[in-house]
Amino acid sequence: MPTPRTHRAARVIVAISLPTLMTSLDSLVVTIALPQIHQDLNASVTELQWFVNAYTLTYAALILPTAAAGDRIGRRRLFLWAILLFTLASAVAALASTPSALIAARVVQGAGGAAIGSLSLALMADAVPRRLRELAIGVWGSVNGLGVAAGPIIGGAVVEDLHWSVIFWINIPVGVLSLALVRWSLGSAASQASPASAGARTDLLGLVAGTAFVFPLTWALSEGGSRGWTSPLVVSCLGIAVVSLVCFIRHERREREAYVPMRLFADRRFSLVNAVAVLFSAGIFGSVFLVSQYLQIGMGFDPLESGLRAAPWTVVPMAAAPLAGVIVGRRGPKQVLLVGMVLQTMAIACFAFLSHQNAAYIAYVIPMIIAGTGMGLTFSPLATAVLIGVAPRDRAVVSGVNQTARQLGTAMGIALCTAIFTAYGAYAPGERFTAGLVPALGACTLLLAAATVLVAAMPRDEVDDGR
Repeated sequence: MPTPRTHRAARVIVAISLPTLMTSLDSLVVTIALPQIHQDLNASVTELQWFVNAYTLTYAALILPTAAAGDRIGRRRLFLWAILLFTLASAVAALASTPSALIAARVVQGAGGAAIGSLSLALMADAVPRRLRELAIGVWGSVNGLGVAAGPIIGGAVVEDLHWSVIFWINIPVGVLSLALVRWSLGSAASQASPASAGARTDLLGLVAGTAFVFPLTWALSEGGSRGWTSPLVVSCLGIAVVSLVCFIRHERREREAYVPMRLFADRRFSLVNAVAVLFSAGIFGSVFLVSQYLQIGMGFDPLESGLRAAPWTVVPMAAAPLAGVIVGRRGPKQVLLVGMVLQTMAIACFAFLSHQNAAYIAYVIPMIIAGTGMGLTFSPLATAVLIGVAPRDRAVVSGVNQTARQLGTAMGIALCTAIFTAYGAYAPGERFTAGLVPALGACTLLLAAATVLVAAMPRDEVDDGR
């Protein structure tokens, strides 16, 4: 029979998952609406790219700084402010009458989204009882993944009959409800700063170096395909990212109060889990990026029809991830992760084969279900595995590192798929599209296969006795 603690845990799960879904949806929801926005705001091609990239870049660059800020001023407090900021920025985006105003609103949305993304998992682990933690993380993982994968689908459904601004107006009631639920569900203990950070100075150099690594790297990965990988600006950003990473590692090793302690990476499990997060995100979201377009350009479906036909892939994780959370609680994350990665590798390889054969849509349904099941069996175990053995004071930073790894992986996967696609094919119906799609999906298969190997190399599962 459900206890009061169980009811409270359910409220916490809903309160944290709702704003997480809102922010993950907005990472790609605008992509389908770009033609309508282009016509309405008279935006250039470069401005169209920045409607997406402004959010992605800000989100990726601020994940770790907001995690550190949460430890200073209180995770719950910053989480509430982030939801409010994201909601207000959504209203500004919906009202935008110029490309510059929309880009600025997307930057602010990205800042709010970064704080929500970096703190949500840590708040979940802090507030939910240990016996329900894997289930809670399973729901969190499914919501996170579903939001990214379903963004283009929901965008297509909205712009089919409504104005593009509706994709931002939707966030207003969701944001208001999220604020009320978080205030009601999360106790005042969650609002306190981490004890370890009380009175400690801020690692400003570490924050600057970390941001100087993530921002130019994400920008270069996002812009490399359109500007050319040998363009001076892209090469310069990649160089800045490499130099910043070296400086960041050297500084954090010597810094006594580092905001990303290098001791975390001495843990083999932690390092492997984040490497898997990069490869998994690159392989699966690179595939989602191209296959969702193939349904429209290659098969001729309109945006709404494409979204509905992608549902076997994007909706199944919502059901599989909570189940994965329960299994992880009994068997540990490694075995579940291994099954999930194998299923996804097989499914994407099957997509490549079917595309090469110009198969009809119906042939993709079973592989889509397999891929969706694999995604559902991956989100939750990844989040659980990265928290095993982690002290409560480190949960926000650890969650931030994992979120950053996923964001970088997604950007890398889309950049890699775009580069391969444009080298071998073209955005045109028929064989010209499949000529680029097949090798790009082959690359995604290899990325997922490499992630599977790393999962197999992870240490044996341990019971997370963190409180």
